[in-house]
Amino acid sequence: MPVSDSVDREETDDDAAGKGLPINELFYSLQGEGTLAGVPSVFVRTSGCNLRCWFCDSYHTSWEPTHAWQDLEEIIATIESHENAEHVVLTGGEPLIHEESVELLEALDERGYHTTVETNGTIHRDAPIDLASISPKLESSTPTPERDPKGDGEWAQRHENDRIDLEALSRLVESYEFQLKFVVTDDEDVPEILELLAELREMTDARIRDDDVLLMPEGATQARLEETRNRVARLAMDHGFRYTPRLHVDLWNDAPET
Repeated sequence: MPVSDSVDREETDDDAAGKGLPINELFYSLQGEGTLAGVPSVFVRTSGCNLRCWFCDSYHTSWEPTHAWQDLEEIIATIESHENAEHVVLTGGEPLIHEESVELLEALDERGYHTTVETNGTIHRDAPIDLASISPKLESSTPTPERDPKGDGEWAQRHENDRIDLEALSRLVESYEFQLKFVVTDDEDVPEILELLAELREMTDARIRDDDVLLMPEGATQARLEETRNRVARLAMDHGFRYTPRLHVDLWNDAPET
């Protein structure tokens, strides 16, 4: 998948780095996941991630980062050009690795936008965020040599070491309205989810309801979702959690800018 057609590819030179954000995609669509699924939204997808899930559905923000540098004024101008959108999703990759994400969120807050930040939960930043969509990465996300898209397992240990940060998770759920969204491959993921929830509830005074926990089937294509969604829906019912679809995949498969 190339850099979004809405991004000026001439801004990829090294001198532009650091003046704004590395943008992989910037587009208008429907939120496909979580409690706001179906809401018309502008998506700002940054490039770069501190983890490497083997099933990453934004491969060109993590395994092979592709981006064009845009300053905040350009990004905001594109957002404002979508006059029907009141909701902005800052996503990635991992958008909170970039300090400039805070400036963007502050600017959006000043303009009255509702913002969702999609994060893996390993980084906390002080920013105006209306919904922290936190997706802690389970052991099943680790790119072992047999699952690594590049086939060498180079990221396996680093990913495994860094994929859960309980202190950062605690600060996120204490700071923001949140949802905990787990990508689930099968029922073997559930004990780890239950253990993580128990540890997190012990560490924080924030109320974490089962209704705040969303199970999402692993799958970036319609064919893969056919294999995973029914059993994940059943797991959500069995444990009193919420099920979230991947609406954008159901509608548009794995097309970019969806």
